[in-house]
Amino acid sequence: MDFDFNDDQAQLRDAVQKWVSKDFDFERRRGIVKAGGQQGGYSKEVWQSLADLGLLGLAVPGDHGGMDMGPVEAMVVMEELGRGLVLAPYAAVALMGVAVLRDHVPAAVQAQWLPRIAEGRARLALAHQERKARYRLDHVTTTAQAQGETWVLNGSKSLVPVGGLDDGVAEAYIVPARVTGAVDDHAGIGLFLVERGAAGVRVQPHPLQDGSRAAELTLTQSPSTLLVPALSQGAHPLGGYAVLEHATDIGIAALCAEAVGAMEQLLAITVDYLNTRKQFGVVIASFQALRHRVADMKMQLELARSMSYYATLKLTAPVAERRRALSQAKVQLGQSMRFVGQQAIQLHGGIGVTDEYSVGHYVKRLTTIELTMGDTLHHLGEVSRRMENTAGVFA
Repeated sequence: MDFDFNDDQAQLRDAVQKWVSKDFDFERRRGIVKAGGQQGGYSKEVWQSLADLGLLGLAVPGDHGGMDMGPVEAMVVMEELGRGLVLAPYAAVALMGVAVLRDHVPAAVQAQWLPRIAEGRARLALAHQERKARYRLDHVTTTAQAQGETWVLNGSKSLVPVGGLDDGVAEAYIVPARVTGAVDDHAGIGLFLVERGAAGVRVQPHPLQDGSRAAELTLTQSPSTLLVPALSQGAHPLGGYAVLEHATDIGIAALCAEAVGAMEQLLAITVDYLNTRKQFGVVIASFQALRHRVADMKMQLELARSMSYYATLKLTAPVAERRRALSQAKVQLGQSMRFVGQQAIQLHGGIGVTDEYSVGHYVKRLTTIELTMGDTLHHLGEVSRRMENTAGVFA
């Protein structure tokens, strides 16, 4: 199998890499985090730069002003954004949100939102996590009730991305809500679009460990638009739960790619430090024990990279195969992120945890990624459950 990138993918990587190195250095990131009180940990200038590069329209169809590119191109972009520790909710909006709109909703809704997302004028994020759900997508207590030709939603969502104040908050949310059935019945889940300014919508932002922000989203008799019904019907070959699973898998693959980029840069920073720092009159990179640690970091990075590629390539596979592959990737990435992060801190010593030095910020971001859309233990359980009928050796 050929894992080389084609010319278009290589040019895309170069364009993002040049923008990151020129316009998003570590000091700019620190400044955005410090100013996060009103911007929600994000910068509208950075977001507009991503739009100007065409990245916000990466997955948007061409007839809506996008580039109509696929999973591999998204992986290329996410690696470079991760390498630069770019503080922007790119995957949540431009990949996950767009995936729901592009493939599963009425044409009128697509025309209303997709061009605005591609131009950077609107952010639409998936708000699916609930308290007590423990990463289970089918645990939905938010309810949807039909009232004439519209729907009203009641409930709350946690850790909603793009959850800041003023310029840092999303213009609308895609909300899974229960139409019928028990709390854990996946067959009763529909997807609804709720605009930020709708009645009964309350957004309470809070900071995350990595310098970004999320929010608690509370809905009280909030009017909404039905995007995907709970069960497949008519123009909707997939029900709401299946679409939610697919969007989440796209998000997991994006996180895996971002983590690979972050780990690669973290390793490069560590190697540079070892080649500079002296002890007993010699650079500490000459110490064999430290060289072995770096070799182990490199091995974990390459294991993570291979599983990130695997996750991306499986996004178009049948559902059962895709879901297991994404969980397998998240398990390996979780193990690699923890190892690479811990070793980088150890090899740097005290300077590795200071706010003025970038290493600690990379480790914080990797830690946040590990806990997003299912931690390592959750996905290990998912892999085990999906291998119940086989030893997994030949699966």
